[in-house]
Order: sequence, then structure tokens, then C-alpha cells
Amino acid sequence: MFNDIVIVRGGGDIASGTIQKLYRSGFKVLILEVEKPTFIRRKVCFGEAVYEGEAVIEGITSQSIRNLEDMYKVWEEGKIPVFIDAAGDSIKRVKPKVVVDAILAKRNLGTTIDMADITIALGPGFEAGKDVHVVIETMRGHNLGRLIMNGRAMENTGVPGDIKGFSKERVIYCPCEGVIKNVRDIGDIVKKGEILAFVGKEEVVATIDGVLRGIIRDATYVNHGLKIADIDPRISEKDNCFTISDKSRAIGGAVLEAILYLRNKSL
Repeated sequence: MFNDIVIVRGGGDIASGTIQKLYRSGFKVLILEVEKPTFIRRKVCFGEAVYEGEAVIEGITSQSIRNLEDMYKVWEEGKIPVFIDAAGDSIKRVKPKVVVDAILAKRNLGTTIDMADITIALGPGFEAGKDVHVVIETMRGHNLGRLIMNGRAMENTGVPGDIKGFSKERVIYCPCEGVIKNVRDIGDIVKKGEILAFVGKEEVVATIDGVLRGIIRDATYVNHGLKIADIDPRISEKDNCFTISDKSRAIGGAVLEAILYLRNKSL
């Protein structure tokens, strides 16, 4: 069982908690990504391999591949292959036992319940029992990580989670359309009003004091209103910029639970 192939659509920070759990449990994980992903918490995204060739998170390495046939070699090397396939066309070729939609687009971008024996989706935009077998609740709070067998996850509120009394204030959105030029990097201690980046001639400034937990890749073309940075007001938590979050771990554990539950149920 634990040699089964699992395809995870998406390699962002929340997806990476799931990828870590499945990899450590012995599954053969293949990550599908878009050609130019726009990660914020780049240091904890296995999908960063799309740009860097490799990404290492907590001792686990993902590696970009150009051909699906290369995934076997990457698995043999103890790494996780990352393949550019936004539409998920390779799912029919690979025939995985499990497909996890971890794109977190807040809507279904093409995942269907018949793609694998077990299909799982993270967050809103999916109906369990119709679009996929299980939906995982991603909203922070009492139900985070709950398995939904029928129905939908809670709708996205658009309000970031509260950290030390800060919510909307800690998230920074793009002031205009253009190419971003970063001045500061992930892990930097920043002060409110300090310049973090430029989009064209427009300044992107820190909204609060804290640690720059995430910022979109330098030289990325960004649209007005796009989330481009995230500040953690807890300066003492700098190391958290480089490790998988509590939310991501909880969701990853829920995905593993869902797979084992459905497998046992079918025996």
C-alpha cells in the first residue's frame, strides 16, 4: 500500500504539509504545478523546484522533472518529483491510487472524483461525494482538518488568521500591475513603513513591525490586488519562516487519515 503513487496538484505551503506527511509515510508522491506559480512562503513550498531545480524543506528534497518518465529515477533517489502540468493531463497516464487537489484556488480547476480510487480536495470549491470522495476543512478553528464525506468546506472569509492581534494588517497586496523588485527577503526583520519591494515605481511597504514571513519571487509579473507578502508580528518566531506551519501539518495529517480511512473502509 505505502508504495502507491499519490499525485498532489499544487506545491504551495499548505500543500507541502500534505506532501511531507505522505512522503514520510512511504507513498510515492508526484507534484503537479503550473508553469509560473506565485508562492508567498517560498521557503516552505516544494513547488519552488519549478524555479530552482530543487527545493529542500525540513530535510526532504523535491526535484523538477521535464518528462514523466524521469519521476522513477527521482523516486529512487529518495526525492519528490515536480512536473509542470496545470491541467492534470498526466493523471490519466500515471494512474495514481490517490489524487489530492491542494491548489487551494477556492474553486475546482478540473479535479473529478473518477481520477483515482481515492480523491481528496483541500478547502472550499468542492463537494464531497460529488467532485471528490473527501474534502478537508482548511479554515482555522475547531474544525480545521475535519474530514467531510458529504458536503462542502466552509467558504473563504478573505480574512487572514489572527496572529498576536493582527489579521488583515499583516498581509500585503500589490498596489499596481507590473514587475516586482524585492528589496527585502524572507526572514528579514522589518519595521512598519519600511520599503519591502517596488512594483514599477510604486513602493511596497511593511504594514506592521515583524518578520517578513513570505514575499513573492523577485522579478515576477504581478497584478493589482494580488497577495505578495506576509509579515509575522512575532519577531521571536523567525525560524518559522523556514518550517512547515501548524495549519499545514494539521491538514497533511487529515489527508493521511482520509486515505487510510477510505482504504480500510473498502477492505
